[in-house]
Amino acid sequence: MGPTKTKVKRLPLLPLRGLLVYPSMVLHLDVGREKSVRALERAMVDDSLILLCSQSEMNIEEPTKEDIYRIGTIAKVRQMLKLPNGTIRVLVEGTARAEVVEYLFNDEYYEVNAKELPEQELADPEIDALMRTVLTQFEHYINLSKKVTPETLAAVSDIEEPGRLADVICSHLSLKIKDKQEILETIDVRKRLEKLLDILNNEREVLELERKISQRVKKQMEKTQKEYYLREQMKAIQKELGEKEGRAGEIEELRNQLSEATVPDKVREKIEKEIDRLEKMPASSAEGSVIRNYIDWLLSLPWSKTSEDDLDIVKAEEILNEDHYGLEKPKERVLEYLAVQKLVKKLKGPILCLVGPPGVGKTSIARSIARSLGREFIRVSLGGVRDEAEIRGHRRTYVGAMPGRIIQGMKTAGTSNPVFLLDEIDKMAMDFRGDPASALLEVLDPEQNSTFSDHFIELPFDLSNVMFVTTANAVHNIPRPLLDRMEMLYIPGYTEIEKLEIVKTYLLPKQEREHGLEPGQLELKEATLMKVIREYTRESGVRNLEQQTASLCRKAAKEIVTDPDKKVVIDNDNLKDYLGPSKFRYGMAEEQDQIGAVTGLAWTEVGGDTLVIEVTVMPGNGKLTLTGKLGDVMKESAQAAFSYTRSRAEMLKIPSDFHEKNDIHVHIPEGAIPKDGPSAGITMATALISALTDIPVSREVAMTGEITLRGRVLPIGGLKEKSLAAHRAGIRKVLMPKDNEKDILEIPESVRKDMTFIPVAHMDEVLEHALVKPAEKVATPQ
Repeated sequence: MGPTKTKVKRLPLLPLRGLLVYPSMVLHLDVGREKSVRALERAMVDDSLILLCSQSEMNIEEPTKEDIYRIGTIAKVRQMLKLPNGTIRVLVEGTARAEVVEYLFNDEYYEVNAKELPEQELADPEIDALMRTVLTQFEHYINLSKKVTPETLAAVSDIEEPGRLADVICSHLSLKIKDKQEILETIDVRKRLEKLLDILNNEREVLELERKISQRVKKQMEKTQKEYYLREQMKAIQKELGEKEGRAGEIEELRNQLSEATVPDKVREKIEKEIDRLEKMPASSAEGSVIRNYIDWLLSLPWSKTSEDDLDIVKAEEILNEDHYGLEKPKERVLEYLAVQKLVKKLKGPILCLVGPPGVGKTSIARSIARSLGREFIRVSLGGVRDEAEIRGHRRTYVGAMPGRIIQGMKTAGTSNPVFLLDEIDKMAMDFRGDPASALLEVLDPEQNSTFSDHFIELPFDLSNVMFVTTANAVHNIPRPLLDRMEMLYIPGYTEIEKLEIVKTYLLPKQEREHGLEPGQLELKEATLMKVIREYTRESGVRNLEQQTASLCRKAAKEIVTDPDKKVVIDNDNLKDYLGPSKFRYGMAEEQDQIGAVTGLAWTEVGGDTLVIEVTVMPGNGKLTLTGKLGDVMKESAQAAFSYTRSRAEMLKIPSDFHEKNDIHVHIPEGAIPKDGPSAGITMATALISALTDIPVSREVAMTGEITLRGRVLPIGGLKEKSLAAHRAGIRKVLMPKDNEKDILEIPESVRKDMTFIPVAHMDEVLEHALVKPAEKVATPQ
């Protein structure tokens, strides 16, 4: 079939925006542009034919020939209707493809010379196959897309012309103008069908993908809706049952707790804010449990709940005496506090520090203070605490964060004015996690602790009504700024008489009760108890004494179980059958006067103690050896004693070159125990001079005092504890620095009565009292 000859026609042109008309299509157009209206009017005057070409860009109001595709459709205008808004609605029918040959100059409307492009009528098996494939693909497209009705498929199936089939199907697809124009411009029917097949394949793939996505979204939505529906059902069921479960019930419960709680306005505001945050959070959120925990802490703290103080001083004194024997100073201080509280009604809690050796009742006196005041009692042990967060808490951002021990204690107390015991304050340590002692500075300052800030709580908490009591064995381990904030109450060790009273009144009855012994089943004579005190314990407190008493009760209980009618009587003769042989020798520190051996008195963290300083002189070349686990200060005291002896060699009738021809060894037995401090200066000098002059030292004498290079005796600390230790060891004469005379009054009267205290100001006086005169020399083995 040869090419068909086509003639050029002069036609008005109507540019289409966002629209494309294929041959054989009938559709309505709304025309509003002036040039387009005039082009339509011209077409109606002539033969009702007009060329419809699409614009490449939809937004151009007045397109030029470059903006209009060159191939369009010749259409017949079937109907024209003027609308009220000024636009014209026309019914057009596409008749044939046409190509613009040239644009004619016309100001009023677009006019062109167009050449008609007739359809090629081809009939071969390949075209038929393509047509069938296209129809099959179109059917799939209709099934996937809900935009095209099934009736359209029936209408399209009746079309026999391949070119028209391609045009009609393409007009029903949701394609871009550019893609539709491509089909319009494909004159070759076979190529047109192939292109349409490609488009249909692509569209089908996109639609299948869209369907999968929409199904997935639908499933998700259905699941969400189902969950919502079930949750609502659960709420309704719980409402019917009268149960308050789940997040809603939890929020309601928290709001009820808040309305009943008496908390400051700022705290109430913070809790309300946190409850609102919790309410908006999904039930599965991990942060929800953190917020819930935080709200619980804020609600459980005693912000303004106080216990009423029992301000009966007579009753308080009775309670303190009932619980403890002696300890006059701490008791007096508590009664003073009560008296002032009664007068002024409101007093910032004092901060007491009970300092003393182990076993004297520091912790139990704090408990008695709480009982006498009628307050809650909280005890926190600070022994071994190295982390600042133990005091101040962790920030809430950390997993498992908690408030510090202070806030935890306040929650346990349930009131804002308990007696708060910080036990073993001298045992805290500092490392890379911070300095807990510094964190306590704020807690133990009456001027600052009204706004104590915990990292977890993040709100200021008032600790000013708390009565803080701290305990320590030694003061030197406590940092100075912390020490300044506390009022020191020194609790010395007990005398033998006090210990006897304590064991009779408190310890023995308590142990008998704990071991199930009836009154009268165990008989312990006073003399036997004194023997236990003297020969089985050597301590400042009574902890070891309580252990020995418990041991006696256990052994008595065993005998009574074997023979229920038996009465156990323990006296001096059979005591060793129950407790074994004596552990300590009571009486003089030494059996005989010794050369180069002096009894010294020392103060340690566990109270006063006696120690024997030994000096041996051997031929050598002047080497001074110090042994017995001595601290630096004690070593320096030994050096000072050595230098003093050298300076006084002539007066003491010691060869002046003794330091060149002899080696001197200073030893303090019980080497495992660390010993330090300057108070053994005169003891070392006496031992050294005794060894060098070969004059024995009186066994009755014990001494304490610091020495200078010129022989002056300087004051020392802890005279009371040292005196008690000397008394325990059976020593009755103590040499002490003259400047310490004022401290003799602190020593219990029962001890003062048994002992002689000799104040000395110079080393000469020490030697006069300590060395046994040559005429009285006793031959002693070395």
